[in-house]
Amino acid sequence: MQPPLEPLPTDLAAAHALILAERSARFEAEADAARAQAVQSGNEALIGHLKLEIEKLRRQLYGRRSERKARLLDQLELQLEELEASASQDEAASAAASQSTSVAPHRRKRPARKPFPEHLPRERVVIAAPESCPCCGSDNLSKLGEDITETLEVIPRQWKVVQTVREKFSCRACETISQPPAPFHVTPRGFAGPNLLAMVLFDKYAQHQPLNRQSKRYAREGIDLSVSTLADQVGICTELLRPLHGLIEAHVLAAGRLHGDDTTVPILAKGKAAKGRIWTYVRDDRPFGGTDPPAALYYASRDRRGEHPEGHLDGWSGILQADAYSGYNRLYDPERSPASVTSALCWAHARRQFFELADVAANARRGRKATAISPLALAAVKRIDALFAIERAINGRDAAARQQVRGERSAPLVGELEVWLREERGRLSRSANVAKPMDYLLRRWDNFTRFLDDGRICLTNNAAERALRGFALGRKSWLFAGSERGAERAAAMVTLLESAKLNDVDPQAWLADVLARLADTPQSRLSGLLPWYWRAAAGLGD
Repeated sequence: MQPPLEPLPTDLAAAHALILAERSARFEAEADAARAQAVQSGNEALIGHLKLEIEKLRRQLYGRRSERKARLLDQLELQLEELEASASQDEAASAAASQSTSVAPHRRKRPARKPFPEHLPRERVVIAAPESCPCCGSDNLSKLGEDITETLEVIPRQWKVVQTVREKFSCRACETISQPPAPFHVTPRGFAGPNLLAMVLFDKYAQHQPLNRQSKRYAREGIDLSVSTLADQVGICTELLRPLHGLIEAHVLAAGRLHGDDTTVPILAKGKAAKGRIWTYVRDDRPFGGTDPPAALYYASRDRRGEHPEGHLDGWSGILQADAYSGYNRLYDPERSPASVTSALCWAHARRQFFELADVAANARRGRKATAISPLALAAVKRIDALFAIERAINGRDAAARQQVRGERSAPLVGELEVWLREERGRLSRSANVAKPMDYLLRRWDNFTRFLDDGRICLTNNAAERALRGFALGRKSWLFAGSERGAERAAAMVTLLESAKLNDVDPQAWLADVLARLADTPQSRLSGLLPWYWRAAAGLGD
């Protein structure tokens, strides 16, 4: 039952007063609603920020724990971006709605902002002080101090032309004309400086920006650099840097243990794109306390035939950490010359197959199309995760210490896992979904458990998968490689850039310095330009 309505005023003045009162109440209600919305958005943004920080701290403490956790950090960052934008928008709306009312606008609490880096230049802008006291008009003022507000600003990229002047002189005695030699250019008849070339190469191969997009961006900045001109520079630079690529290749293939993997890369051929491959071999001894610098080596091929890894690793022997791809099988042949390669398989691959059958969150997203959660798959994931927990604790220790801990803690768990897998597999039919990942493990059990006998072996092949992540991201930008030689150039350049990243070196700065010094560096001292030596020479050591 609605309450009885109050009688409306009969005179005009009272009606105006009532309308103004109703309008004021409506404005205050709208301001209250805007403030409540701003408070809610601010709280949601704060919760999103705290969730992201918690997940980052967990990642630092425990490392990557699961496939879902690997994706969670990216999802949280995207959610936080939207929550922060919504919170700022609602805060501005609350401030606008509160201007004509007595409702105080909401000011949300933001996380403490870090100070701006000290190396950035500071531009001091001083606001003119009053010449007289605004209260009494006296000009007898004395300075008490100052408050400084810092604002981060950006200066648009600046282009310049460097003019190198070579003066000519004539000898009045013998009439001989002398002149200093012409300056060195990175490319023959070149016009581009090393920093410009390094930027083009880095944007193309590390930032996934094709040359046509770069050319358009430069045109908007007033610089006419056609795609063909940029392509010429890229091709010449790739050839000039080939000796460094050879040194990195020799360094990687001198390792006793490698991570290997491959990914697809479309290669244009006769009007259509063929499914080519990019292969990577990563040397990273840091997990077992090795002091040799890490590096990544890449190759390109038109197909995925086994002859490609055979050619890449021709003459190499050691431990190859990879997936169960059959193309590696000839490398494991005991009669291979000079020696066979030892296979060490990736537990992350095996775990992933179980995880897909036990991913509760993914099933919730699928709705009616969700498959039943497999209790056996979930149990297998938990058992494998116990091995990963041990590995996180011994990461970075020397090989002997790792092998000792594995013998004491991991070996019993592995033995129990094998017994459990064989018992449960014996009860399943061939058509059971969980039978396939079980067979994948059991048929290759010796290669999976080889990490128990050698402390150098890692439990996963994640080093190679991380090295291929750039190509997986780049495929969405550049769509395909223009030719086989284009794919080979990409493999060569990414070898240089990824090796620099693995050694905590800024790839673009390193590449610019290398291009500037390459002509004056004798062949015998070329190794000094490798990223790990360049880092030490530049004073960027630990």
